[in-house]
Amino acid sequence: MGDLEELYNDIIMEHSMNSYNKKHLDSCDFSQMGHNPNCGDEIKLEVKLNGDIIEDMAFSGHGCAISQSSTSVMIDILKGKTIKEAKDIIKTFIEMIKREVKDEKELEKLEEAIAFKNISNMPARVKCALLAWHTMEDLLNEKESSK
Repeated sequence: MGDLEELYNDIIMEHSMNSYNKKHLDSCDFSQMGHNPNCGDEIKLEVKLNGDIIEDMAFSGHGCAISQSSTSVMIDILKGKTIKEAKDIIKTFIEMIKREVKDEKELEKLEEAIAFKNISNMPARVKCALLAWHTMEDLLNEKESSK
């Protein structure tokens, strides 16, 4: 295993074991449930907006290390971003997992989430890594359509 893979594994393990993003927000503007019937992962995302900025996020629920850490990393990255930026990052993450992004420069905006790049080699785990990202995408799309 290369150094990079070890670093990625450390990020995944750290977020799955000590997720400071796993909590309830005192108040949230939107929440969305995400469910992966294949392995029983279930998460609830809570989002607090300040205008167009994602001011705070948290999650609750249960699941495998990959779904939990992917959710936590996503929250770290999207906090403080505008909805437009968030949608762009989510799209890039999904494309990375589906191996549709070839440009390494594009992946830089994913910050720590790049740790999940090799999940694309494990088809059974892809849905676990994508659960939170698809849930957040749904939440943002619903928010926009309800304007």
